[in-house]
Amino acid sequence: MKNDGRQQKDKIKAEDQSPIKFQQEKALCEYMSLYREIDKVYHEIAVKSGLSDSAFVILCSILEIGEGCLQKDICDMNSISKQTVHSSIRRMEQEGYIIIKPEGKKDKKIYLTHFGREFAREKIFPVMEAENEIFVEMKEEEKQELVRLMKQYLRKLREKTRV
Repeated sequence: MKNDGRQQKDKIKAEDQSPIKFQQEKALCEYMSLYREIDKVYHEIAVKSGLSDSAFVILCSILEIGEGCLQKDICDMNSISKQTVHSSIRRMEQEGYIIIKPEGKKDKKIYLTHFGREFAREKIFPVMEAENEIFVEMKEEEKQELVRLMKQYLRKLREKTRV
């Protein structure tokens, strides 16, 4: 019996050593590749601007939501963890991009400093304008189809992964 147990362990070890690979559907591979490429473009924009990815997203969010937004607003808008946003905001405050003003017992509102506003005008606005122009240049049906398909993919992903 000891041999059987040892043989079973050896078999499991051998199986654990075998390579594993999942074969994705071709269109999914292309979609995921494009998704990662878009993410890479935003990363390169952030780096070129001298920002971390999270700092770039936070500045874009402040411009989109408006000054005086809450950390929670940024987290919810971008699906970023509280810890990531909190640490980036602290760093951005130290670097002079933003100031945080307490409001009430728990809330802290986020505002751009003069330096932060100038930086946003020079580095962030052009990116947001480019994004907007891309959609303005698309036909209405193309915009609607892109959004419809993304919503459908997200809904089905949540359903199938039970998230």
